[in-house]
Amino acid sequence: MRFGILGETRAWHGDGGEVPLGGPARRALLALLLLRPGEVVSSDRLADEIDPAGALSAHSLQSQVSRLRAALGAGAVIERAGAGYRIAVDPDDVDASRFERMAAEGRAALAGGDAGRAAALLREALELWRGPALADLPDGETARAAAARLEERRLDALEDRIEAALRLGEHGTAVPELRELVGRHPLRERLAGLLMRALFAAGRQAEALVVFEETRRRLADELGADPSAELTGLHRELLSADPAPAPAAPPAQLTNVVGRDGEVSDVAGLLRVARLVTLTGPGGVGKTRLAVEVAGAATAEGAAGEVCFVELAPLRDGAGLPQALLGALGLRESGLQMDGGARTPVDRLIAALSDRVLLLVLDNCEHVVDEVARLAARLLATCPRLRVLATSREPLGIIGEHLFQVRPLDADSAVRLFTERAAAVRRGFTAAPELLRRICAALDNLPLAIELAAARSRTLDIDDLAGRLDDLLGVAARGNRTADERHRTLRAVVAWSWDLLSEPEQRAARRFTVFAGGRDRRVRAAGVRHRR
Repeated sequence: MRFGILGETRAWHGDGGEVPLGGPARRALLALLLLRPGEVVSSDRLADEIDPAGALSAHSLQSQVSRLRAALGAGAVIERAGAGYRIAVDPDDVDASRFERMAAEGRAALAGGDAGRAAALLREALELWRGPALADLPDGETARAAAARLEERRLDALEDRIEAALRLGEHGTAVPELRELVGRHPLRERLAGLLMRALFAAGRQAEALVVFEETRRRLADELGADPSAELTGLHRELLSADPAPAPAAPPAQLTNVVGRDGEVSDVAGLLRVARLVTLTGPGGVGKTRLAVEVAGAATAEGAAGEVCFVELAPLRDGAGLPQALLGALGLRESGLQMDGGARTPVDRLIAALSDRVLLLVLDNCEHVVDEVARLAARLLATCPRLRVLATSREPLGIIGEHLFQVRPLDADSAVRLFTERAAAVRRGFTAAPELLRRICAALDNLPLAIELAAARSRTLDIDDLAGRLDDLLGVAARGNRTADERHRTLRAVVAWSWDLLSEPEQRAARRFTVFAGGRDRRVRAAGVRHRR
């Protein structure tokens, strides 16, 4: 049998059916006994609390006990003990006792840095409340003290649960709830501090400072007191800190994507069932652009929660990988410890992402692929609501990784891309479709190579361009001044892949350049990794 005193006094059989308890006297009697399961409550106190006017006699109390025993049946035993009574039930069968146990466990988890477990425990504990504590008890001394203690623990648990939410990066959803709680408890400094932190994390620093000033004024007016050292210290940190930025969004594109609608839909569908998807393919095939489009579609649908785009190409090695992710997530070092005081960058990432709904896009992983693989595997193992979309010229090699090979454009899409990009630099551009097909085919229908070649249409006639196809690196030798260095020319694209090879791999590749054809599986067997 289960019992509830966090609201109206109620009892339920094991199958969920509710027990008819009878009138208010029996409900009050049961609530008083359930406040301390297994402990003796004196008959005098029971009589005084059930009827503060003093009209309940010893005989009447005994009669109410008998009727309550009959209502509960074998589900609970009410025993006579000395000058009082006690109820023999497991404390965990009483919602108030269960609430206090889970609230204490949640606070301990929070103190230990496990914000995800703390949040789950505290949410479950708070869901036990159905209304004001001990709602069926008259306004007696015991009832007032017990109800006040339980309500205080409820507020403590609420504050702990919100603290856990802030550590998990859920500041946006916490602000409205905190505003309502501060309105009901304007002198409670911890709530004010939590609201200040949530507003700061949401980039609303000025509003956070206003909350401090309002709290300071209320404390002075109503209590004649100053804010605590903790709240004053937080105020100083807010004054000196920069607002934390939002997670880095996918870069906005200046041109429309051509010929990738099917791939966008396929990858988005794959991300709905897989937690790690890696887009692979040669340089210039459009992995980054496809990832941006998929992330944009996920943002529009709202299914992926937040989206954070992390550009890894600037990293010289994998040592700076955790800090790069922290920066992209907006988790910069500051006096406001929103991550539970985690010490290492990886610990801070885990603390921040452990229960956060996020699509993390890791772009250009190939030059730090080993480090990305290790970090992604750890984050995915410890952050169950995280999904990762990676782009790399080779797979990460993690169990559970879903690979999506990004291929060159089909012939029609390649021609359309060339035509659109050429028309952008040369008004009235026209060319025979077959000639454009031949140019695009010579460029392997690679989107980047096509865009670079189309840009030459500003100074070259299409026939001149077609006549230079024997020098593909020269045709695509001039690119976008604002693009990353590795994407400014086709030569740079090849060089980026070449530099990723070890010296033995480069030596083997140089030897194979004497052959007119490609390489087959025997090359892989010889240990050469193909990173074109």
